[in-house]
Amino acid sequence: MDGLRLERRDATGLGDIRQQLLDVYAEIYADRLGEEFHSVARFDERLGWNTEVPGFAAVVCYLEDTPVGYAYGCTLQADTRWWNRLRTPVAEGATVETGARTFALSELMIVDKVRGTGAAQQIHDELLRGRPEERVTLLVERDHPKVRALYEAWGYEWFGEVLPFPDAPLYDAMVLPRMPGS
Repeated sequence: MDGLRLERRDATGLGDIRQQLLDVYAEIYADRLGEEFHSVARFDERLGWNTEVPGFAAVVCYLEDTPVGYAYGCTLQADTRWWNRLRTPVAEGATVETGARTFALSELMIVDKVRGTGAAQQIHDELLRGRPEERVTLLVERDHPKVRALYEAWGYEWFGEVLPFPDAPLYDAMVLPRMPGS
């Protein structure tokens, strides 16, 4: 799509556009904002937690000067709670984090007018470009099989079921093995 521009941001660089990111979230989740877990306030809280973790990075996609999508995540630390509510048995050591092993892709979202243009994959790939971690993990709501299929087409594999918060929907955890720095 003509006119798309990607911009990398770190935690400090989000401050001046944070409200715009919340507006994009509110547009995408408009039909679910009444659910406590999907409220803008809860999303903003989760965004804040991510920005405090080492290895935080974000990529914002602009159409002209308006944000139309973004992705962000951070490196899972040794004391992470990411895997605490994993409901599926996994191989020993599969959830051990070192602070350098896994990048957690916390959010990837784009507004309707740029869906189907390849923008989501461009954002995703730019966010991961040059990352030092050996794998990436993300969570996909169990009720969104089309989104899961998209991630599978990008090379992600199902890892297990996880309920990240007591009031959250059930998610599929997915993992993408990768060559560090690629």
